[in-house]
Amino acid sequence: MTRRVEAIVSERLTLEVLPALGASVLNLRAASGRPVLRAVDPAAVETSSQCASFTLLPYSNRIAGARFPFGGREVQLRPTTGGGLAQHGDVRNRPWRVTRVSDTHLAGDFDSREFGDMNWPWAFTARVEYRLHGPHLDTTVSLTNADASTMPAGLGLHPYFARLHGGVDPALSFGAALTYDTDERSLPTGGARPVHPEEDHRTPQPVGARPVDRVYTAWDGLARLDWGGRSLVLTADNVYSHLVVFAAPDGSLALEPVSHATDAFNLAARGVGGVDLRTLEPGQTLAGTVRLTLEGDWESGL
Repeated sequence: MTRRVEAIVSERLTLEVLPALGASVLNLRAASGRPVLRAVDPAAVETSSQCASFTLLPYSNRIAGARFPFGGREVQLRPTTGGGLAQHGDVRNRPWRVTRVSDTHLAGDFDSREFGDMNWPWAFTARVEYRLHGPHLDTTVSLTNADASTMPAGLGLHPYFARLHGGVDPALSFGAALTYDTDERSLPTGGARPVHPEEDHRTPQPVGARPVDRVYTAWDGLARLDWGGRSLVLTADNVYSHLVVFAAPDGSLALEPVSHATDAFNLAARGVGGVDLRTLEPGQTLAGTVRLTLEGDWESGL
C-alpha cells in the first residue's frame, strides 16, 4: 500500500515518517545511506509493527486480559493479541496530522476524540516531534488528558535497530540493576529483582543468539550499541524509567524506553511497587525526549 512519506534531512541523518500510520518512523539512515534503525521497504509496510519505530500511547506494552481496575471500576479494553492481551496502546496504526515540517523538524498531533472506535475509555491528545541536529535525532512524545476525570497514563517508543554492521554483532551496554521475572505471555509475575549475571549489561556484552524479551528498571537512561568502529547511543529523559530489550525475529534489536513496567496497571492494583504507574488529572501532560546519537564512522564500509 502506498502512503505519503514525510522526510527531514540534516548533514548527518535522513528521517522518513508515515503520518497515516501512527507518525511512525519508516527509516532512519546516516548520510552515507547506512541504516541506523532497521531498513524498511515502504512497499512491504501494512502495519506499524513493520516500521523502524513506532510510538506507544496511552500506555506501553501489554495489559493482562485487556483489563485492569482503576478508580473503583473495572476497565475492559478490546483484546488486540491472540492471547487476549491489549498491547502497545492505540495510536500506532492510526492517522496523525502533520502540524509542522521544516528541513530538520517534523511534528505530528493526535486527538482521540476524532475516532469513534478508540480502545481507551478516556479522551486524550498526543504529539510527537522529530528533530535532527548534528549526529542526533531527538524524539519528543507528549500525552495530555483531555477527559473530565483522572486517567492512568504511560508512553514509550519502540525502535528496532539495525543489528549487524559488516557482520559484527554489537556489544550492548546499559545501566539497569533490576529486571522482572515473566510468564509465558511475557507478563511480569511480581516486582523487579536484581539482574542475574547473564542479564546484566552494565558491562558491555553482545546479545548473541539468545531469545531476549526482557523489561529492566532502575535504569540510568543510557544505552549503547558498539560495533567497534562505530556506535550508537540512546539517551532518555527520566520519565522513561524502564527499558524493554527485545531480540526481534527478523534479526533486529528493539531497545524500548518506556515510562512504566509491562502490565503496570494490574501490578499496581496488586500493591506491587516500583512499576511507575502514572496518572494524569484533566489537562495534565506527560512528556519525554529520547535522543539517538551517532558516534564513530557511519560513512564508510557500506
